[in-house]
Amino acid sequence: MGPSGRAREGAGAPMQEMYSLIGGTIERLELPDPDELVLPGVRWGAFDELLTPAYWRGQAWQHEHLGTYGCLRLGHTLAEEVAACLLGGFGMKAELGLAAFARLRDRGLLQGAPREDVLEHALAMPFAIRGHARRYRFPRQKARYLAACLERLDDFMEPNDDVVLRDRLTEFPGIGLKTASWIVRNYRGSNSVAVIDVHILRAGRCIGLFSPALDAQRHYCTLEDAFLCFASALDTGAGMLDGLMWDYMRRLVAITTSSSSRLGRTQQLDLLVDNHQKSAAAERSETI
Repeated sequence: MGPSGRAREGAGAPMQEMYSLIGGTIERLELPDPDELVLPGVRWGAFDELLTPAYWRGQAWQHEHLGTYGCLRLGHTLAEEVAACLLGGFGMKAELGLAAFARLRDRGLLQGAPREDVLEHALAMPFAIRGHARRYRFPRQKARYLAACLERLDDFMEPNDDVVLRDRLTEFPGIGLKTASWIVRNYRGSNSVAVIDVHILRAGRCIGLFSPALDAQRHYCTLEDAFLCFASALDTGAGMLDGLMWDYMRRLVAITTSSSSRLGRTQQLDLLVDNHQKSAAAERSETI
């Protein structure tokens, strides 16, 4: 999958053409001129310029063809999805959260209403992550939240509406808007909610979609509405775009922070690096 393209002029508005070799076939995507607005105050930009709306549309288009980022489920049941999302986030590496979820699931501790102390014991033991022993953060707190959530889910009547389900889940211990949105997006493949975490905030601020004055703790629904409008303007499912942008951004930040002295960075990447520590600290201070 290697995109290339050019700007095209002629009858009608100027536009961009993006080509990509997908599954042995050359596919073509037409995009608006870089100076056109995708939303008020937000330019399309060039598809081969990192982090622009055109870049995200081009990446989503390719992944739509490949069938990737389409299914984001981590568990088989709502209880498992709640556990997977509750155990992640809060400034924790994704690999550690997934390892904690896998351990509890494999031990049968996500069925019924397990005791809090049993969950805590399982979470407190070290995890092997890429050949290194890593300890799970806040095992007692997460065990308490998870035990209470699993007990409530035992007789929980699941609403049909995705947003209603998200809002109902925020009534569970330890679950805020971000985690509840994460659960619903994954479990239902929903395009009606968005997971506004530190990575999505960075991406949105880079293109002017999110004001720097807005943060997820106080303005979650405002940020979510802006992201859903952005996905619609890109003609891309919000759930798929959310997952794709999150994955790309976390990888970009890891690369730029570990190799910044050797990489020629664009202005967007400089912004990512400069704000990395501040954004991570803000993320840790938010309600899960």
